[in-house]
Amino acid sequence: MFIADELRKTNIAEYLLYMWQIEDTIRAFGCSLSRIKREYVERFDYTEEQKEDEVDWFGNLIRMMNEEGCREQGHLQINKVTMQMLIELHTQLLASPKFPFYNSAYYKVLPFIVELRNKGANKEENEIETCFNSLYGVMMLRLQKKEITPNTLHAVKEISTLMGMLSDYYKKDKEEGLKFE
Repeated sequence: MFIADELRKTNIAEYLLYMWQIEDTIRAFGCSLSRIKREYVERFDYTEEQKEDEVDWFGNLIRMMNEEGCREQGHLQINKVTMQMLIELHTQLLASPKFPFYNSAYYKVLPFIVELRNKGANKEENEIETCFNSLYGVMMLRLQKKEITPNTLHAVKEISTLMGMLSDYYKKDKEEGLKFE
């Protein structure tokens, strides 16, 4: 909860990837709040009150996962909404002549997106979802200490740059409001 709150304010892309990881963490513990409390939350150097807050947060996420039918796979509605906001911002940035650096970064990444889509199961997913899925996939490979090819690392570096820009524009839009025309 504490990490999620901070990331939501500072870097929406990292927040979304973190929340996907939290969904998978919940699944890894069998959606059991008692196991998450005992085997996960207790490991953190939090005060008792912070641990209680964290457990409450996990409990709410588990309840939502149950209600939304994403115990086994998929994403919570709150995360889908965040993704949709990023997709809409991406579309606005591309349509506006005021953001040439974003457009340039996008067209640099586009061949990687096309290649990833051709390899992936869901050829209909949005480009931003493709980017996030690739970043998350590489994050999981790193956690599993699996080899990542130089070509994949290069693609992920470029995708990370674009998602970083999108995240920065998201923050700026929330704080000041972007002018697209």
